[in-house]
Amino acid sequence: IVACLGEDIVGVQQITFTPYLTHQGSWRATIEGVRTASTERGKGLGSKLILWAVERAKERGCHIVQLTTDKQRPDALRFYERLGFTAT
Repeated sequence: IVACLGEDIVGVQQITFTPYLTHQGSWRATIEGVRTASTERGKGLGSKLILWAVERAKERGCHIVQLTTDKQRPDALRFYERLGFTAT
């Protein structure tokens, strides 16, 4: 997913759908590579990207939505927790 402001790319993320065989053959969505331009941070773009991906996962019937991040990034962890994710 690419977010643009005019002709500038200001955000990206990847969402992957995988069969979730351990839960009765449903689907799992994995969100990765979420990045926003430094000029756009704090303006809600990151939240919009994540919420867009969660909505796509719901439409696909995913049983779980997970994301990956480096645990050395405490600001990112707090951001994801504010959106309802739990570190595991």
